[in-house]
Amino acid sequence: MSDTQRPLAKPTLQLENDRVIVTEWRFPPGGHTGWHKHMHDYVVVPVSTGELHIFDGKATVPAPLRAGVSYARQTGVEHDVINPNDFEFVFIEVELKP
Repeated sequence: MSDTQRPLAKPTLQLENDRVIVTEWRFPPGGHTGWHKHMHDYVVVPVSTGELHIFDGKATVPAPLRAGVSYARQTGVEHDVINPNDFEFVFIEVELKP
């Protein structure tokens, strides 16, 4: 499926204050975020268990995720996140403001 055929993941802002931005991301089957760059350090808390694919501009890497098992990345990460599953995938992203 090409990027133009993929449905976009749906971000829902849950909270923003002077310290954090908390967003719920819902990926339909085959959905993706679109190419983006992270402007803050961030933590992802998966709500679903499954696999996402991370495209870094050169290669696509599988990322197995388990509900409740968080991971963190630093400012500057550029990628497209794709849901290859045949079910909706959900995670919470917490961006840390400087």
